[in-house]
Amino acid sequence: MSDWFELKLGDLFAIKHGYAFKSEFFGDQGTHVLLTPGNFQPKGGLKLRGDKEKFYNGEIPEEYVLRRGDLLVAMTDLTQEAPILGSPAFVPENERFLHNQRLGKVVDLRRDRIVPEYLFYVFNTAEVRAQLKGTATGATVRHTSPSRIYNVSVRVPPVTIQHRIAGVLLAYDEWIENNRRRIETLEQMAYRLYNEWFVRLQFPGQESAPLVASPLGPLPAGWEVAPLGALTDFAKGRKPPRTTHTPLPGDVPLLLIDALRGGEPAYAAPANLVIAGPHDTIMVMDGGSSCDVAIGFHGAVGSTLGRFRSSRPDVFPPHLLFWYLETRAEEFKSKNVGAAVPHANKDYILSQPTALPTPATAARFRSYMEPLHEAIECLRAQAQSLQRARDLLLPRLMSGQVRIDEAAA
Repeated sequence: MSDWFELKLGDLFAIKHGYAFKSEFFGDQGTHVLLTPGNFQPKGGLKLRGDKEKFYNGEIPEEYVLRRGDLLVAMTDLTQEAPILGSPAFVPENERFLHNQRLGKVVDLRRDRIVPEYLFYVFNTAEVRAQLKGTATGATVRHTSPSRIYNVSVRVPPVTIQHRIAGVLLAYDEWIENNRRRIETLEQMAYRLYNEWFVRLQFPGQESAPLVASPLGPLPAGWEVAPLGALTDFAKGRKPPRTTHTPLPGDVPLLLIDALRGGEPAYAAPANLVIAGPHDTIMVMDGGSSCDVAIGFHGAVGSTLGRFRSSRPDVFPPHLLFWYLETRAEEFKSKNVGAAVPHANKDYILSQPTALPTPATAARFRSYMEPLHEAIECLRAQAQSLQRARDLLLPRLMSGQVRIDEAAA
């Protein structure tokens, strides 16, 4: 490591502030996506939300239209813990995304001293994040600035070693991203299957099932309608008496919001807690992401979550319950209660009249749906294993503790 050198980030590049785009031109549709700190993942990279993005439809200064390969840094975090403060992301395509305020763009990069891919991982090291958090301003909303970024101290190897370190880490990230895309494709297939059968009522055998009147409108003959609460066993999660990040004998994973998003779970003793199995649907009951749902997790349900379990699996199998809740999440969010902190309206959700297919149709749906979700769960587990390996390797490579030839082996 004698050829590594210590310097300040300000010796390597400059940071350009984003533009204060006018809120009256924000919209739900458009040609240009207005990136915000909320688009940044805690471990780096963008979190894109499809048609839920914030679009801008006003006049756009050309210099704030981003191009593929531009490197951005989140300079504001809305939470005190500040998990995304300093998080980096590369822009994935040309002339679609806008450089918004509170995002810094790396410019004038000294490529003879640092390569952009390596700099991305520099911003993901615990040492750099700690320095940025330590100098941030604001009690609840945390801010950094170009001058504070410039003052961060780092140790970097020669450019040839930087390329090799970045190459190893990029291989992990590309594998993880490939898994994410495969999961997304399988989820789209599962959604289309649900939508075709239970929204459009185009399911195998529908031609021999004439529509009859029901409280929900015309439904195929033989189908029933019942309130969701009569079809499910709902239980609100509980706060465990103790938690640990190292499992003790008999402990189970503690399902919190972060764990549902791929983070490392805590662990707790299962006594007196609500336990969810992989076929149960977990719903966020409190906070800004209330009514979001997930399936395929096993463990104790945390106090901000709720467990839905089908009590009529013959006509309301677990994945039908999941997609029913998933497709109505936005409607359920609109019924949230609570002024300061939104809470899912459990009584409204459980009172909803729900269509139940015949046992034969439900069994056939289950036979198609279960393999899709099994593949999703397998890919999710593989991605989490890869993420753990990458997170262990990153600080060792970036500090020189592990040599690049050892990592490649």
